Amino acid sequence: MHEAPAPAELPPIVPPGAVALDYPDAAAIPAALHGPESSLAGLTVVVTGLGVSGYPAAVHLAERGAEVIVVDADTVRDRSEQEAILAVFDVDIRRGPEHVEDLPRPRSGRTPDLVVTSPGWRPDQPLLRAARTAGIPVIGEVELAWRVRGANAAPWLVVTGTNGKTTTTTMLEAMLRAAGMNVRACGNIGAPLLEAVLDPEAEVLAIELSSFQLHWQFSMCADAAAVLNIAADHLDWHGSAEAYAADKGRAYTNVRTACVYNIEDPATRTLVEDAEVIAGARAIGFTPGIPAPGELGVVEDALVDRAFIPQRYSAAAELASLADVARASGQPDRPAPPHQIANALAAAALARAIGVPPAAVRDGLRAHAAGGHRLALVAESGDVRWIDDSKATNPHAADAALHAFDPIVWIAGGLAKGADYDALVAAHAHRLRAVVLIGADRTPLRTALAARAPEVPVLEVDLPADPADTDPAERGTDVAERAVALAASAAQAGDTVLLAPAAASMDQFLDYATRGELFARAVRRAAGA
Repeated sequence: MHEAPAPAELPPIVPPGAVALDYPDAAAIPAALHGPESSLAGLTVVVTGLGVSGYPAAVHLAERGAEVIVVDADTVRDRSEQEAILAVFDVDIRRGPEHVEDLPRPRSGRTPDLVVTSPGWRPDQPLLRAARTAGIPVIGEVELAWRVRGANAAPWLVVTGTNGKTTTTTMLEAMLRAAGMNVRACGNIGAPLLEAVLDPEAEVLAIELSSFQLHWQFSMCADAAAVLNIAADHLDWHGSAEAYAADKGRAYTNVRTACVYNIEDPATRTLVEDAEVIAGARAIGFTPGIPAPGELGVVEDALVDRAFIPQRYSAAAELASLADVARASGQPDRPAPPHQIANALAAAALARAIGVPPAAVRDGLRAHAAGGHRLALVAESGDVRWIDDSKATNPHAADAALHAFDPIVWIAGGLAKGADYDALVAAHAHRLRAVVLIGADRTPLRTALAARAPEVPVLEVDLPADPADTDPAERGTDVAERAVALAASAAQAGDTVLLAPAAASMDQFLDYATRGELFARAVRRAAGA
């Protein structure tokens, strides 16, 4: 008779050498959450949001026996498939704005033990405030995923920053894959983080995290983490630039191996200096110039490593060429953009931190497919180039896009999130042929243009809001078509029409991807006509 093998030991929530951080009601988080298989019977959990993070959280918790209530203010998006699956686990789904104004009363009558919030929910949202007042812990998907990791937990390589997160993460994924590793890109892109940590085949996780996701966690101890840059963003959510930067800095807390920072952005170095890390973790800088020991950088036309080689005080390891970066950026016939060089260096530093060889960095960049809505060429018509950079959702991202072209008809505007546009407009006024303003509230950009670029013609898309029953994927169609028509009227031969909104999209479009797709469709229709 053979005895069943003893269950594998779970990784500790707070590993040896890590610092346990203060977090509201942390002691009340149910211990049964630890690990992927323990029963949650008897626990009541509220999940806020039925989207990319909320749905897998609800499924996982319900599968383990918890009483789960999902609340979501949205009633427009078709969630029938998710709702059908959740119904199998007897999940209580409550959709509509009336369900997010206070803690829901469970059918069992029990007080909720935990709230798992979707990252976009602000801390001052009424339901979350009510939970805090009642002493009920509120965590997000990152904290949940960290706690449910199994015994075969894969290393976490974390990427955050104001801009460049997605490209850096996909470059990192490509490098890890080129090294022969089974990698999951997850978090803010790819697979939901909870799904990725439960994948027994995953050997390493390339994790993109937003400031929202980092805000709602406090236990994560990444193997290596990079903060690419810090610029004012999401101030309406965080309340201040300082709070926003602090949440980004959580990526470095309790890092085990390497804190990767941008030498060109002193704010990222400050975050490293202020971070509590596990003994032995190193600060690794990246720079577009010649690197010092402990850094990655550029020498002539090569990306080089002087951080992860034994002879770093006297030599450097060549990783890739600038031509490889240009190819990885989707622009093989143009010089590698500076922001993409920075992204490639950051990805390389994370990969090298876990022993990826130099050749895999090169091969990964060569295999990398540039993401959509990032300086994507839509069409060339009448000697005018049309570029979709809808992913530029803040001034910092738009600045990188504007640097790439001259002269420009700039399509800009949207949900400003408290951003200031004066510096952006002043820096690029000389290259602007005209500006086409979109957005429900165009005042912030209009004001900056009047003050900093009074000579630049400004054309505004002033249309009524779409009806409430408009298909979300089509919302903003008229805005995109009008913007393209105005841009075409202003553009001259040799110009670039650049959609780089420097603002979020949700005031007029479903999301930034839809904004870019509708723009591209309008351009192709106009070019065809």
